[in-house]
Amino acid sequence: MTWYFDSHIHLSDPVYFSDMKFILKEMEYLKIKACCVSMNYENSLQTLELAKKNDLVLPFIGIHPECAYDKLENMMNLIEENHCNISGIGEIGLDPTYTNDNNDIKRQNHVFESLLSSAEKFNKPVSIHSRKSLDEVFQIMTSYNTKHALLHWFDGNKKQLQKAMDMGFFVSYGPVMIYANDKQTLLSKTDESKILVETDGPVRFSRCFEMKSGQISFIPSVIFCASKILGKSFDEMTSLLETNSNSFLGI
Repeated sequence: MTWYFDSHIHLSDPVYFSDMKFILKEMEYLKIKACCVSMNYENSLQTLELAKKNDLVLPFIGIHPECAYDKLENMMNLIEENHCNISGIGEIGLDPTYTNDNNDIKRQNHVFESLLSSAEKFNKPVSIHSRKSLDEVFQIMTSYNTKHALLHWFDGNKKQLQKAMDMGFFVSYGPVMIYANDKQTLLSKTDESKILVETDGPVRFSRCFEMKSGQISFIPSVIFCASKILGKSFDEMTSLLETNSNSFLGI
C-alpha cells in the first residue's frame, strides 16, 4: 500500500481543534501520514498529545523563529525526554521578519543551533523555516548534518536551489505550486530524490483555494500537479514521494 505524506503541517494549531476527529478519519481514509510540526513549548506538548491519538500523526517538536524567546531549556528537556517518541524536530530556523535588533538575531541563531544540536544528538530529521534567510541557513548548516533536513516551503532562486541540492537538503512544495509558475519551474529543476510535498496548514491559499486554510486533503492535488510538471503518472509521483518521505524521516 502506498501512502501519501504531508511533510509539514501544523495539525496541533487551534484552527483544527473542532474538526480533529474528522481530520484523523480523513487521514485514515485517504492514507495520508502527516509530519505535525510545532511552534513552541506549549504547542509541542499539544503535538505529542495528538500523536498519541493516531499513529498517522508524526510528531515534530521545536521552536519556530517567531517564538525565539520561548522556553528553550524546557524544549531541550522535552526533546531529551521524548526522543524515542518523536519523528523529528521542527519547525525551527531563521526569519528576519521577526527580529527588531541584533539581540533578536542572536537569539534566533542560538535557538536554531541549540535545536540542531539536539537533532544530531538523537539522529532526528529537522523541518527548517528559512524565509528571507536561506543563505544564513546554508552557512549555519555547514556545521550540521543536512541529509535529513527539509527546507520547507522552498522559496529561493535557482542558484539557491542548486546550493540546497549540493548540500543534500530535501525541499518541499505546497498548494501554491498549483497556480504559481515560479514554483513549478523550481520543482522542475529539483533533484527528484529530494522532492517532498506539504500543505503548511493552516496557512490560507488564494486562487483556486479561495483563501481557505490549508487542509491535509489538499495533498493529492499537490501531487497531481507535481506529476504533470515532471511528466509522471500520479502513481509514479506518489511512489517517488513515499520513498523520499521515508528517506527524510530515516525510516
